[in-house]
Amino acid sequence: MARWLLRFIGVALMVSAAALALSRAPDRSVESLVARWAPPPSEFIDLNGQLVHLRDTGPRGDAMPLVLLHGTSASLHTWDGWSAALQAQHRVIRFDLPGFGLTGPFSGRYASWSYRGDDLARFVLDLLDHLQVRRFAIGGNSLGGEVAWRVASLAPERVRRLVLVDAAGYALNPLSMPIGFRLARLPGISKLLEWLLPRGVVEASVQEVYGDPAKVTPTLVDRYFELTLREGNRHALVQRFRAQALDQQQVDANIARIRALALPTLVIWGGRDRLIPPATAQRFHADIAGSRLAVFDTLGHVPQEENPQATAAAVAAFWTETP
Repeated sequence: MARWLLRFIGVALMVSAAALALSRAPDRSVESLVARWAPPPSEFIDLNGQLVHLRDTGPRGDAMPLVLLHGTSASLHTWDGWSAALQAQHRVIRFDLPGFGLTGPFSGRYASWSYRGDDLARFVLDLLDHLQVRRFAIGGNSLGGEVAWRVASLAPERVRRLVLVDAAGYALNPLSMPIGFRLARLPGISKLLEWLLPRGVVEASVQEVYGDPAKVTPTLVDRYFELTLREGNRHALVQRFRAQALDQQQVDANIARIRALALPTLVIWGGRDRLIPPATAQRFHADIAGSRLAVFDTLGHVPQEENPQATAAAVAAFWTETP
């Protein structure tokens, strides 16, 4: 019996070691990711010592460029469909926020900055100053939606229109949370994820935020997985989740700022969003006077990615309305 038990333990240890080896996912350099994920029209700029990956397409003479901000663990690629649909008529500026995609963690002048919403919003304004974009419309998904409304709150004289796509801002009450996010919130496990990251965890997380998981392709999972491995991104993600925790006073301050917004606003939501459920869409719609609301019943947390044609059409229609 003892001999059998020792053999069993030995086999279990061997299997565990093999699983750990297969799950090992070291950081990847920016250079190793550029060929696949940053072909033209991608470009890289140096903003006060911070590398920024961006795409700036469409007519330069557009009086109201559209700035698009992605969500947590995403990248500028989440807006590919919108850019294709809108860039013939509009200048579309999208980039990887610090801590994500090929931009990577805060560095240079921003090295001491946190990943709180207002710091990210100030970074966006610095980048637009660098691009000499004074007046603009801004939209964002999830975290990017929160940063978008914060930009509008910090610089109301510069923002002409606002598009919120399954945006954050109120207390988070998810019906379900992607496993990758849950693990990144656990102190011990989050540190381990900086060394180990099974591709299956990323795949399950992306499927969780789609209204129809069958739309999640291997190439889509590759993108999320490989860009998460960009050196420093996993550490920054843990910092972002720590910065995300809100006390009641901060929640109340957010609500006051959202209610003070006074600009044409379109709220777009996926009816099957379980991370930030549609009830939050109704809150934004109620709290921002005169806002428009478009709910897409079959879509999830990233509706701009899951059905770019339908959601971009809602934005195009919003543009034709008189401010």
